[in-house]
Amino acid sequence: MSEIRSKARHRRRKTALAVGVPLALTAAGVTAYGSLPGTQSHASAAATAAAPAWATATADGFASVNALGQNGTYGGRDGQIVTVKTVADLEKYATAAEPYVIVVAATINMNPVGKEIKVQSDKTIVGAGTSGHIVGGGFFLGPGVHNVIIRNLTIRDAYQGIWNDKDHDFDAVQMDGAHHVWIDHNDLRHMADGLIDVRKDSTYVTVSWNKLSQDNKAFGIGWTENVVTDITIHHNWIRETEQRNPSTDNAAHAHLYNNFLEDVADTDIKSSYGNYSRGATKMVLENSYFQGVNNPVIKDSTATIVQKGNTFVGTSGRNESGGTAFDPKTYYAYTLDKTADVPALLKSGVGPRSSIGTTAAASTKAAAATTLTVAKDGSGQYSTVQAAVNAVPANNASRVVISVKPGTYRELVKVPSNKPHVTIQGSGGSRKDTVIVYNNASGTPKPDGSGTYGTGGSATVAVEADDFQARNLTISNDFDEAANQSLSGHQAVALRTAADKVFLDGIIVSGDQDTLLVDTAAKDKLGRVYMTNSYVIGNVDFIFGRATTVIDKSVITLKKRWNGTSAGYVTAPSTAADRKGILIANSTVNGDVSSASFYLGRPWHAGGDASLDPQTTVRNTSLSAAIKSTPWTDMSGFSWKGDRFAEYKNTGAGSGSASDDRPQLTDSQATGQEVADWLGGWTPTAS
Repeated sequence: MSEIRSKARHRRRKTALAVGVPLALTAAGVTAYGSLPGTQSHASAAATAAAPAWATATADGFASVNALGQNGTYGGRDGQIVTVKTVADLEKYATAAEPYVIVVAATINMNPVGKEIKVQSDKTIVGAGTSGHIVGGGFFLGPGVHNVIIRNLTIRDAYQGIWNDKDHDFDAVQMDGAHHVWIDHNDLRHMADGLIDVRKDSTYVTVSWNKLSQDNKAFGIGWTENVVTDITIHHNWIRETEQRNPSTDNAAHAHLYNNFLEDVADTDIKSSYGNYSRGATKMVLENSYFQGVNNPVIKDSTATIVQKGNTFVGTSGRNESGGTAFDPKTYYAYTLDKTADVPALLKSGVGPRSSIGTTAAASTKAAAATTLTVAKDGSGQYSTVQAAVNAVPANNASRVVISVKPGTYRELVKVPSNKPHVTIQGSGGSRKDTVIVYNNASGTPKPDGSGTYGTGGSATVAVEADDFQARNLTISNDFDEAANQSLSGHQAVALRTAADKVFLDGIIVSGDQDTLLVDTAAKDKLGRVYMTNSYVIGNVDFIFGRATTVIDKSVITLKKRWNGTSAGYVTAPSTAADRKGILIANSTVNGDVSSASFYLGRPWHAGGDASLDPQTTVRNTSLSAAIKSTPWTDMSGFSWKGDRFAEYKNTGAGSGSASDDRPQLTDSQATGQEVADWLGGWTPTAS
C-alpha cells in the first residue's frame, strides 16, 4: 500500500518502556503501490531485476507509524534489487546486514521441512507475479528486527499430518520481538502450526490483503504479559481455519477492519471461534463480514472489543463486545469499504497479484519511468493534475507516473493522444483519499462562450492516449441533476477513454448517468480497456461505448436517480460488428435500490447506425435482487435480440435460468468469451 501521513506515536507507559526487547493491520480498496524508484538495480550472484513500482511501496496502518527510531515501514527500497530462485540465494540476501529488495521468481522448497529463514532488518521479500512460492517452511523475524515487508508470496505446505500439531512449530511468518513489519498480498496455507505468529511484544505491524486458509491455527498475537503490541489487520480473507482467527492476547491497540471470515458448510474444518480479544487487549472491529463462523467474536472479561458495522451471516454462538477502546485515526488515516462489498472485494483482491511482480519488459519500462508529483498544498512539483499532464513531453517513449497526493482536485483533466505511457496514481492509503472531480454535463455552457458541452465533452477525466493507467484514486462527476432540470439531458461523464491498452486498477469511477464512457479513437480503431479491483457507480447507461472493455473482479454499484426513484441500465454498448464489446466477469452488481429495477443493458446504436452490433456479456458475477428477471431491453427502436447480449453462470438473487428473454452461453460458447479473448494478446501490467 502507498505511503500515508501518520500522526506522532502515542506515549507509552514507563513499565512498557522497560522491556529489554525493542517494542515492537483501502481501495480500496482493490489497492495502489508506491511511486517508481529512481535508483538502478545492481548485479549480484543471483540474477538482477530492474526496479519495478513495488520496490518503493510503503505500509499503511500501525506499520506506517513513526516510532522506535523507525519512520514507517518501507523494507529494502534503499538497497539492491536481486532475483532469487534457490534456498541458498534467498537465505543469503534475507539474512544479510544490508538492505535488499528480494524478488522470489520460482518455487523454493525448504530443506529441511520447517526451515524458517531468519530475516534481518531492512528487507523487502516479494514474489515476482504469482510465481513466488515458499514450500515447506517460512520466515522468522527475531528480537529487534525491523522494517521488513513480505508481499505477494505463496507460503504453503509444511503440514506434517497432525491437525493440531504440538510438535512442529512450522509457521509461514513468525516474529518474536520485531517491529515495523508489513505482511501484504500473500497466500498462506496448510502449515504445521500457525500461518502468522506475532509474538513477544512485536509491534507496529500491518497485515493486509492476505488469504489465510486450510490450517488449524491461522493467526496468533501475544504471548507475554506486557500490553505493548500495536497491530492493524485489514482486508484479509480467513477461510477454513479452526482457531486463532486471530487470537489477540494483551495487545495495546488491535485494529481489525474489512476482513472476511468464512467457514464453509459441510467440510472437515469447523471453526472454534473467530476474532478473539484476550487478556488486556483493546480491539476495534469494523466493517468485517463473518459467514458461517462459530463464536464469531469473543472476549475475555478483562478485554475490550468495540464493534462497528460488522455483518454476520449464518453464524452461531458467542458474538460479544464491550468496553472502550481507541480511535485508530489518532494514529493513522484509513478509509472503510462497505461491509456488504467485502466478500466480493476480497475474493478478487487478496493474495499474490500478477501486476506486483515483474517481467523483464515491464521492469525496463519501470526503471525508465519519470515521476511527477502533484499536491494541492504546494509540496509537490505541481498543484493540479492537468499541470503535470502538460509537463509530459509530447510523444514520450517511456512511462511517466503522475503521483497525486491525497486531496480533492476540482478540475478537468485531459491526456491528449500524443502523450502515451502515462500513469495517474493516488499516493494515499485508499482510493478514496485522492479525488478528481468536476460537474459538467451535456448542455453545460462552455466557459469561453463557444457553445455547450456534449456527452463526451462533459468528462471530468478524458484519456485519448494509448497505454494509459490509473490506480488508487477516485474519478467523479458530481453534476447536480436536481438543480439543473432545465437541461435537456443529464449525461455527465466521470471518465472517458478513447485509446487502446487502458488499464484501470483499484479506482472508483462515480457518477449518475453515463459515468464511464469507453470509446475508441475512431470507429475503425481498436480500443481495449481493462478494469480490475475497482468500483463503477451510476444509474443510467453508466458503462457505455464502443471500446472492447473488460470489467473484472470489481463492484458495480447501482444508484438511485436524483429524485429517489430506482430505475436504470448498467450497460449501453455501441460495439462495431467485428469487435468485442463489454465483458463483466468475476464481479458483483449491487446497490441500495429497489428490487427488479435495473436492466443489465440495452443496445446503443449511436447516431442510429444499424451496422453496429452491440455486445454485453455478464459472466461468473453475483447479481443482486435489483436486476430484472428480463435483464435486457430495447433502445431507440433497436431490439436487443438483434444484437449480442448474454450471461453465463451468474449467481445471486438477480440471476436466472435460460429463456428467450434471458439467453445464456453454453459451456462451449463461454470458452470463447473469456477475459483473454477480449484482451487479444495484451497482458495488462502495472507500471
